[in-house]
Amino acid sequence: MILGIESSCDESALAVFDPGSGIVEELVYSQIQIHQEYGGIVPDLASREHLDAFCPLLAEMQKKVDLHSLGSIAVTAGPGLASCLALGLAHGRSLALALSIPLVGVNHLRGHVFSPFIGLHRENPRKFDTAFQNLLPHLGLIVSGGNTVLFQIGEDRKVTVLGETIDDAAGEALDKGAKLLGMDYPGGPLIEKQAQGGNADRFEFPRGMVQNSEVKFSFSGLKTSLRYRLEKMSDSKLDRDLPDLCASYQQAVIESLTFKVRSVLKKQNFRSLGLSGGVANNRQLRAHFQCEADRKQLPLFCAQPMHTGDNAAMIAFAAFCDPGGIISESDRLEIVPSWKIG
Repeated sequence: MILGIESSCDESALAVFDPGSGIVEELVYSQIQIHQEYGGIVPDLASREHLDAFCPLLAEMQKKVDLHSLGSIAVTAGPGLASCLALGLAHGRSLALALSIPLVGVNHLRGHVFSPFIGLHRENPRKFDTAFQNLLPHLGLIVSGGNTVLFQIGEDRKVTVLGETIDDAAGEALDKGAKLLGMDYPGGPLIEKQAQGGNADRFEFPRGMVQNSEVKFSFSGLKTSLRYRLEKMSDSKLDRDLPDLCASYQQAVIESLTFKVRSVLKKQNFRSLGLSGGVANNRQLRAHFQCEADRKQLPLFCAQPMHTGDNAAMIAFAAFCDPGGIISESDRLEIVPSWKIG
């Protein structure tokens, strides 16, 4: 079995993955409430919280899993906040030495890449390898507060980035838009909640890069457009139009994402489509992706809600099925805060 450790940002997480059955147990300590009053992540505070959280999480895990049954430990080595990654690696290294088992570093983004397939493995662990191979080449999108990356997994299982954001990530655009609207952090889910009762066609917002043939995303112009609109709006009008504003703003983010996905699907043949990352929890985004999958008659794999945000299950799972995304101790394992997918 593999113990996964995740500490790249503001979640401290442990998970145990058994290749013969799937995720055995997973624990997450979220710092969201702590960072809310600051309107975003405070790195020094995040690292201190990781330091305080690890031992209680490990003690809780020991109640459910015999640590001596572990065969290896997989820890997020990057990308992420350096101080947070360093704490995770230090804990993982100490535990691996104590248990005399191997330690590997996993690319956090590649954890997101493979997270939609955790459920596929659980359905039939023995046939997972064949089932997964039959879904390749695969087109996937990671969409979160820090990343917006469109990638493919080739038939040789090589992960290749096709395009990414040139400025803000999609989740960052939602969070910053929510802040402009006077909402708390993280704002993406709050915008989605308000948008449920709104008219998405009421306000016009730009769709970044849709006129550009390159596979790139851009959301900074969208955020600026919202700010300019709000500067001309009275408080009473904002209160009245908030659902429509949120629905229109959210729709602009979603259509910017799906436009590029659709353009790639027109040019290349794939056997499956995937969606992962924290923003993958957005119901409207999932619905749009389902439409794109149906249009091309492809199966859609979305990460389960518990595995969309930062989590250790995807780290342990990636260590199992993605040898191209790991660093072993023999390769001088250290943290890589800016580690790219490929």
